[in-house]
Amino acid sequence: MYSYYHPYDRNQGMNANTSYTTLIDPFVVSRLQSVMGKMLIVETTKDTIRGDLIEVQPDHISLKAGDSVFFVRIQQIVSIMPV
Repeated sequence: MYSYYHPYDRNQGMNANTSYTTLIDPFVVSRLQSVMGKMLIVETTKDTIRGDLIEVQPDHISLKAGDSVFFVRIQQIVSIMPV
């Protein structure tokens, strides 16, 4: 959930507060870390990406596919299959 308060919002006054909340699934993060550096097929809610897993963060992963790097939010991942 992402909330943004404009600093000049009449209801909020002059103080700007930005908050960011994300759910972390430690089991998914742990499993992804165990296949770091390997080729994966990652199915997301929008598309499927095949590439090398180069980074795992609590909220996203980085996949290198060819010359491109894709950053995928873990919350958008449907399935992961090592190749």
